[in-house]
Amino acid sequence: MPRSLLHDLHAEMGARFTDFGGWTMPVQYEGVIAEHTAVRERVGVFDVSHLGRFLVEGPGATALIREQLCNDITKVAPGRAQYSMALNERGGVVDDVIVWRLAEDRYWVMPNGTNFDGILGRFREGAGDAITVKPVRAATVLLAVQGPASADLVADVLGTMPGRFRVEEGEYEGATYLAAGTGYTGERGAEIALPPDQGASLLRTLVAAGATPCGLGSRDTLRLEMGYPLWGQDLDESTTPLEAGLGWVVAWDHEFVGRRALTSQREGALTRQLVAFSTEGRAIPRHGYPVRSGSSRGTVTSGNFSPTLGRGIGLAYLSPPPPDGADLEVEIRRAWVRATVEELPFLDR
Repeated sequence: MPRSLLHDLHAEMGARFTDFGGWTMPVQYEGVIAEHTAVRERVGVFDVSHLGRFLVEGPGATALIREQLCNDITKVAPGRAQYSMALNERGGVVDDVIVWRLAEDRYWVMPNGTNFDGILGRFREGAGDAITVKPVRAATVLLAVQGPASADLVADVLGTMPGRFRVEEGEYEGATYLAAGTGYTGERGAEIALPPDQGASLLRTLVAAGATPCGLGSRDTLRLEMGYPLWGQDLDESTTPLEAGLGWVVAWDHEFVGRRALTSQREGALTRQLVAFSTEGRAIPRHGYPVRSGSSRGTVTSGNFSPTLGRGIGLAYLSPPPPDGADLEVEIRRAWVRATVEELPFLDR
């Protein structure tokens, strides 16, 4: 099973590991709640090297990005990042991705780790002879520094901090790095890609300067508080962006895979819809739990205890979509527990 190139350093720091997307990755160090709190109140650092990343470069690269992804990369200038999705012909989400636009026709495309090979292959198949599609994951590590104190910390260590959804290139210990003002926690932060040796040094330096090492357990509770979807749970190939409440990701003014199916869905009525909800006390919804609201039925896709809010929160698809103001119940430990429908994000940052 693949693992981060920083695996031994994580073990030295006391990490506990888990299988995530086919990779052995740190799930926690001190504990999920402590790491979650560190990110919300100060600053934490995650190794997210399992995430995919490949270069798309050359004449026609921009056209290829526009054809393969439902957002429109021409809406952002070089030096910026964009959230987007690769869809199938039915409009289902094959993966959600981040694109770093480095230059006019030079990009890093960053899919989820479990979908890396599929999305890479899809781009290679669509590329002409003039376009280079080259994986860079095996030659780099990716660190995510997140939290309200991240800007000062990153600026102190690297000499600069990228703005929100901006991409910068710099040098650290003689090696070139790329950094973007992106993340998966809802906090100010940066994701930094650089070679493994310098990545190990940077991780040590960040921790020594006050960043709390964090695992994927706290990353999941942090992203859920913001209502950020997780592919494979809240998004999959049978789910469209419109059903997930992510219609803002779709740029309708260009052709892309799945556009025809989405257009038909937009012109009709949704048969199911993602609903956010919360529970009181220690009744914690979990993935797969049944949900009901009047004649609507569904299951929890993501659910957990929110350390910040002090109650259970979750996401669920309901079919048909319940009316506004409808009551909601979740079956937890063989009992139906009342839940409150919420607006996303759960946590206003």
